[in-house]
Amino acid sequence: MKTHKLVLASSSEYRKALLEKLQLSFICANPDIDETTQKNETASEQALRLAKQKAYALAGKYPTHIIIASDQVAMLNKTQLHKPGNKETAIKQLQQSSGNCVKFYTSVCVLDTSTNKYRSNVDICSVYFKNLSDQQIKNYVLLERPYNCAGSFKSEGLGIALFKRIKGDDPNSLIGLPLIKLIQLLDTFNINILE
Repeated sequence: MKTHKLVLASSSEYRKALLEKLQLSFICANPDIDETTQKNETASEQALRLAKQKAYALAGKYPTHIIIASDQVAMLNKTQLHKPGNKETAIKQLQQSSGNCVKFYTSVCVLDTSTNKYRSNVDICSVYFKNLSDQQIKNYVLLERPYNCAGSFKSEGLGIALFKRIKGDDPNSLIGLPLIKLIQLLDTFNINILE
């Protein structure tokens, strides 16, 4: 397999673990950008903009690299769900999500800093929550402590017990990096995972 100078523009342990599935050699770097939502921006637009911003934030530091960046926006109807940060907020988010559908917009951007060309895409995954009792929610939060996860759950762990069903093209998107779309984008930069 050819080696490429790849940078994952993230400090997320979840994204790092996902990219490691592809058995590529890469380094991680924190893009450290302002992730504030802009006025009149859709969830999809926000996710794509932030992924691109993350990639370009590191371009000067890595001028001959392929930078992979991603972002995720979770929406419950018209309300954006952020990382809860604490037990109380996690419980509240899950109470709001109970019996409802939360849509996750997970973007990926691949930037070749030597040519300044980039490609990006967004994956949409719908999570349909079961009707959950307050006790089930409290038990889940106590067991998994999902305080650094948008939507207050870890689908790769016990969070799967909260769902009725998931509708989407790529289960990895829910964790934070749409690998199927990433592989397609890497192909356009002549990086074929299996060659």
